[in-house]
Amino acid sequence: MFFAAFARKIFGTRNDRELKRIGPTIIQINDLEAQIQKLSDTELQQKTFEFKSRLEKGETLNNLLPEAFAVCREASQRALGMRHYDCQLIGGMVLHEGKIAEMKTGEGKTLVATLAVYLNALEGKGVHVVTVNDYLAKRDSEWMGRLYRFLGLSVGNIVHGLNDEERRQNYAADITYGTNNEFGFDYLRDNMKFDLSQCVQRQLHYAVVDEVDSILIDEARTPLIISGPSEESTDKYARIDRIIPNLKAVTDYTIDEKSRTAVLIEEGVSHVEKLLNVGNLYEPENMELVHHVNQALRAHALYKRDVDYVVKEGEVIIVDEFTGRLMPGRRWSDGLHQAIEAKEKVTIENENQTLATISFQNYFRMYKKLSGMTGTADTEAAEFSKIYNLEVMVMPTNRAMIREDEADLIYKNEKGKFRAVINEIEECYKKGQPVLVGTISIEKSEELAAMLSRRGIPHHVLNAKQHEKEAEIVAQAGRFGALTISTNMAGRGTDILLGGNPEFLARSKVGKEAIEEVYQVALIDFKKQCEVEKQKVIEAGGLRILGTERHESRRIDNQLRGRAGRQGDPGSSRFYISLQDDLMRIFGSDRISSMMERLGMEEDEPIFHPWISKAIENAQKKVEAHNFDIRKNLIEFDDVMNQQRSTVYKLRNEILSGLELKEKVTDFVDQHVDALSQEFQPAKGEEWNWRGLEDRLYKTYGFWYEELKTLAPEVSSDEVGEKIYNKMIDVYEEREKQYTPAVVRHIERIILLQTLDTLWKDHLLNMDHLREGIGLRGYAQKDPIIEYKKEGFRLFENMMLQLAEDSLEKLYRVQISLESRDPNEGNAESSVFTDKLPTSEATPVESGISFSRPLQSLQNQSSQNRSMPMTYSHGNKTSENKVTGSQQRETPKVGRNDPCPCGSGEKYKKCHGK
Repeated sequence: MFFAAFARKIFGTRNDRELKRIGPTIIQINDLEAQIQKLSDTELQQKTFEFKSRLEKGETLNNLLPEAFAVCREASQRALGMRHYDCQLIGGMVLHEGKIAEMKTGEGKTLVATLAVYLNALEGKGVHVVTVNDYLAKRDSEWMGRLYRFLGLSVGNIVHGLNDEERRQNYAADITYGTNNEFGFDYLRDNMKFDLSQCVQRQLHYAVVDEVDSILIDEARTPLIISGPSEESTDKYARIDRIIPNLKAVTDYTIDEKSRTAVLIEEGVSHVEKLLNVGNLYEPENMELVHHVNQALRAHALYKRDVDYVVKEGEVIIVDEFTGRLMPGRRWSDGLHQAIEAKEKVTIENENQTLATISFQNYFRMYKKLSGMTGTADTEAAEFSKIYNLEVMVMPTNRAMIREDEADLIYKNEKGKFRAVINEIEECYKKGQPVLVGTISIEKSEELAAMLSRRGIPHHVLNAKQHEKEAEIVAQAGRFGALTISTNMAGRGTDILLGGNPEFLARSKVGKEAIEEVYQVALIDFKKQCEVEKQKVIEAGGLRILGTERHESRRIDNQLRGRAGRQGDPGSSRFYISLQDDLMRIFGSDRISSMMERLGMEEDEPIFHPWISKAIENAQKKVEAHNFDIRKNLIEFDDVMNQQRSTVYKLRNEILSGLELKEKVTDFVDQHVDALSQEFQPAKGEEWNWRGLEDRLYKTYGFWYEELKTLAPEVSSDEVGEKIYNKMIDVYEEREKQYTPAVVRHIERIILLQTLDTLWKDHLLNMDHLREGIGLRGYAQKDPIIEYKKEGFRLFENMMLQLAEDSLEKLYRVQISLESRDPNEGNAESSVFTDKLPTSEATPVESGISFSRPLQSLQNQSSQNRSMPMTYSHGNKTSENKVTGSQQRETPKVGRNDPCPCGSGEKYKKCHGK
């Protein structure tokens, strides 16, 4: 420890060394400024085309960086009226290098991103700027879009409510803004499409994540899930909800607030059995009842209205615990959401079955290059490095920070704490000092607002119920005499300017539709007014931050504090805490409360003690460690799913592309024949069951193979497999000659897709069930993760075997007839599929529900003289080819039991043919 501290003193920290390394490039950019300023608008805009041309000739982005940054800085001055500071140039370089830039609030993160975004957009592969909400995505794409468009780049914006064509156009832009949810769900939906032309995203190339800690840390506890309704009845939720009020805590069930669980004890089990009129609640047939009773208990005992969720227009909507925002469309899984709907007496939606899922960790790790920015990342540097391989760099501020962060005041109970908060607010209000009060829930913000109303103090409340006016309220929180109560301030995206924000005031006065000249006149007047107010606010002490409770994450507390002191402004902050706060009550030490009792502390009397401060810090560390374990556990489980998901999505894209479909079918035949010959292989001393094998082939594939019985009794399973394989290939090639390769390829594509989608959906359900119970393996001294990997691999192997068998059965048994049609109607013949197969298969679509794709829908495919035009999509390129026969190989096909050409000595099927 001593040596490390000594080394840092001599050599500086890694952060210091990296900033020093960047220094010469900043000088280089500044030296170019005078030269770039002399360019006309047209000449400046031509620089973009020049850079692209130089990239095509072999230059790298790093070579272009100084000049591109200088061009971007000058274009920003002309298009936005804003010039990048040197510290913002440093931030741009950090983002370009694929790192996280920690920048204090008010340092201009939105403008910093333009440097790295512009430079990387020159490659033409698409840059994604990820924001925490639709408002910021829309605002930033319009605001910074003026800069990008001035330089000749296109800008897109992905928000909720766009159709596929609109999404595709926005993703095709050089730069695309959107929320993490929209990007993630579009990726999942693309992998549920039935045609590559319907996909909307391009390859994931480079992303800049705004509020990176909120998105990659806080929200990463919950995976993205697209689900469709299952057919289970919702009556059980209402039935069970009716009995829960009859149960009492302690006597019937116990609550663990740390892990958010509620569990029946023995007396409670007896009580529930009596209320539900069941003999034994833990009989196998009643296990589902136990699960729903426990979920109903959690809904009543642990999930609070206006804290964890709100009820709006007859719908239960989750409140994001980190940002305080509503999360429409998100639902708790495993029946919990339905239990809360039953509790609130609103319509109970059907339970859902997972159709596609991915964690944020695995989604964002797919980008070729990833970077991010936030005001608070350094505390989570270890997790960023471990999970995402991202390094955190702390950026220097443009001006020195002079905010005063005062010690916490600790009170015996909540009543005394709130009285103290109200008294300080009143003092600040009398002298005109603006105050921002932070709460951790809607319930507390409304409680505080009611107390202020009784005192006659005017105020604004900003929480999930008033989110529509979020930016407007935040923008004016620094005005003289302003008082704003807000839930968690993460990612608000709007600076609090002392004296008020003149742009918002001007726009509010003249209206959104006003012409630019009218707006500019109003803006000049409000700039003067805000400057006068700013001086009054500075004299009053700047923005005052009051936290009414410590959040379980220190980063959220720092985000609240960070709203004051931007760009060297004066300001101060203080947190008020009571021993009844959830954090102290659940995670704090009982010794603190007993000590205050012994000292005879009054409820209005605060204390300062290093033990208390240490206890608060330890409580936050406990919760952060607990939340990290949740995220770590999620990624360990999702890593297993990610390997399977990658395999399935790759196979799906190959099928959609139409590449080597016949070879895939041939591989399926090989795979299935192996399993079949081993299944019927006789035990030592017994004979082959030729009749049983013939019956299986007929029932599954629709053809007899009576020649099998002519084989010698001592024939090996490999030889039998070889015979069946050759026969199946002969039968298949006969069908291909009869119906044309083009028609057969089309059938293969549809059948393989339908079968894969159906089996994958069922596999996800099986994996959900496996994960629910895998934790019990821990009681047998087995690692649940290792067990999950083993069992998951076995389930996946079975799914792939089933895919081969089901696909082959459909491909061999589907009947294609050529119908005669009136020549005047167009083609004289068309392919029609008869009902030897089910007429439809459930197939996921972009909405995440399902649609029926009748096989008869192929009947309009032409069989023009045994050839037809086929369109193959390869990435963004599309080519039209004539397919006139079976695909030709450049080298002879190796037999499945022949020696592998690689020279290993193994059979081909066991080596490179595997």
